[in-house]
Amino acid sequence: MILTTHNSVTEPSLFKKLAAKGVEKFIAYGIPLHLAEQRYGGHYSVVMHNLLETDDLRVLDFNGERAFNLFHMRELGQPIMYEEQKEAA
Repeated sequence: MILTTHNSVTEPSLFKKLAAKGVEKFIAYGIPLHLAEQRYGGHYSVVMHNLLETDDLRVLDFNGERAFNLFHMRELGQPIMYEEQKEAA
C-alpha cells in the first residue's frame, strides 16, 4: 500500500521509483484517501510525517495481505496491472 502525489499509477516516473525499490510487477487498485486514513488510523499520520520517505511516494503498508483485508472489494478501484518489460537476452 503506497501513498503518492502522482496523478496516476501509470506515470512512467512512478514506475521508475517502484522499480528502484524492487517492485517490477504489480496489480494496483485505487483507494479513496479518506478510507486509507480511516483504516490505518495513527499509522497513517506517522507515515505522512516520516521524513525518511520521499514526498511523492510513501509506503503505508508492506504487508499486502493485511492491506488487502482492510478494504472491501467494492471499495477498490479498477485493477491496473503492470509488468516491467525486460529485453530478451
